[in-house]
This record gives sequence, structure tokens and C-alpha cells, in this order.
Amino acid sequence: MSYRKVNYENVDPVADAMHFLREPLDSEQLGVTIVRCKPGWRGLEHDHTDNRHEEVYVLIEGGATVVVDDDPVEMAPGDAIWIPPESNRQIRNGDEESAFVLVSAPATIQTDEPDEEGGWVLQGFIG
Repeated sequence: MSYRKVNYENVDPVADAMHFLREPLDSEQLGVTIVRCKPGWRGLEHDHTDNRHEEVYVLIEGGATVVVDDDPVEMAPGDAIWIPPESNRQIRNGDEESAFVLVSAPATIQTDEPDEEGGWVLQGFIG
């Protein structure tokens, strides 16, 4: 079979909101997380400096704020925000339920010693 399928509702949530799909899908280089935020929910403030992991958050339902490096970014359905690895980030949900799709991937860097694929190396993927 050339694909893998999973329903996020069959994946136990972390922090009562986050359904991490990378492992159930056995993805090697791409992370996808569904976040179903209850009113007032706040995610963990964090960055991905250590693993060089960039993210895109897409709000698909409700309204919420994503705080990036102390800058609150108001999100409406359909809004997407790209966050570089070194930036601090946190989801802060408002008074109604909201839903995000988070997509993440390791940053690529040029190395001094090329690998078999031409020298680009993927660093520190967790998502």
C-alpha cells in the first residue's frame, strides 16, 4: 500500500487538545497535529531552536490568538501563520471552541560534507 490513513479522533489527545498524527501515520519528515481547543485553553509556550523545526498553524474553526515572540496575532478561520524554529510560540484560545491544523517539518541546512542526495541534511525532526 502506498499510503497510510488515520482519523485524528482515534488518536489520544495530549494536553487535552492536541492530536499528534506523525507517529500514527508513520511519517518520517512531516508532522501534522490537530488541535481542538476548549474555551480558555492555552498551549505550552515553547520554541524549536534545539530541533530546527518550523511550523505553520492554520485556524479552521473559531477564533484564537497565537503569541509569537510576545506579539499576539489574532487568528480568524482560514488564517495561516508561519513560525520559524527560534521563535517562541503559544496558542491562547478565546471564549469559544477553536480548531487548528499544525504542520511542521525540520529545517534544512547545507553541510560541508555532501550526503548521497546532494548535500542537504534534515535536522532534528520531532513533530
